[in-house]
Amino acid sequence: MRALRVIGLDADGRSVVCEDVERGQQYRLPADEQLRAAARGDLTRLGQIEIELEAQLRPKDIQARIRAGATVEQVAAAAGIPAQRVERYAHPVLLERSRAAEIAQGGHPLRADGPALETLLQVVTQAFAVRGQDLDHARWDAWRGEDGRWVVQLLWRTGRSDNRAHWRFQPGAHGGTITALDDHATELVDPDPTRPLRTVAPVTQLTAAPEQAELVVEAEPAPEPVAEPVAEAEVEVPLDEPADAQPAHEPAAAQGPQHRTPKGRPSMPSWEDVLLGVRSQRG
Repeated sequence: MRALRVIGLDADGRSVVCEDVERGQQYRLPADEQLRAAARGDLTRLGQIEIELEAQLRPKDIQARIRAGATVEQVAAAAGIPAQRVERYAHPVLLERSRAAEIAQGGHPLRADGPALETLLQVVTQAFAVRGQDLDHARWDAWRGEDGRWVVQLLWRTGRSDNRAHWRFQPGAHGGTITALDDHATELVDPDPTRPLRTVAPVTQLTAAPEQAELVVEAEPAPEPVAEPVAEAEVEVPLDEPADAQPAHEPAAAQGPQHRTPKGRPSMPSWEDVLLGVRSQRG
């Protein structure tokens, strides 16, 4: 047992700073009721405090909560006791959880066609490499679920978000089996890790849209041509026709250029009128 000497209070005033006489290492002790009773030599009070702590949370209960996935800080806060007392009973259980997480990495993920040949660690390493992520920064953990079977967790950070994947680990021959419990876990052990990143449907729609538009344009019927009214001036008359020949519609042309058509537009003189007028002027 090492000898310690008291140096003073910590900056927060809640801990006593002690120093190792031989090595010079410093330690902190919580300045709680138990330490004050020990400093006074009040053995009766020390016994009462121990009974009160045991009544609040027994060592077996502490280990059960730690084995179920709780942290030392969570158990200490729930029981209202110092974290140092929880650590004393939690340490062997934390080692058990760490060992279970390590063994589970050698298990084989279950897929639709049976267990994979690769281990969980190999599959997850490949998935992280495809996504450009670093598995060295991820953290493995394991605990006992409500059904008594081991649950394995992988925690990693992407940007500002914390991601968690959970599997059920069943120990057995050749490393045991791994079953995905959530979407993140399923994506990591999927044979094609890039599948969730694909956008097949939008690409198909974008490719088909121009063709459909082109078919619509080709299928549109051409607009029907609108018949333009043919003016009388566009009627051709043979040049060898006699000058004194009277056209059948001469009475209508005799009305002159001021004649109005039903549409309100002045009619144009016919070629006969032009030719006859020219000949009559020459004669």
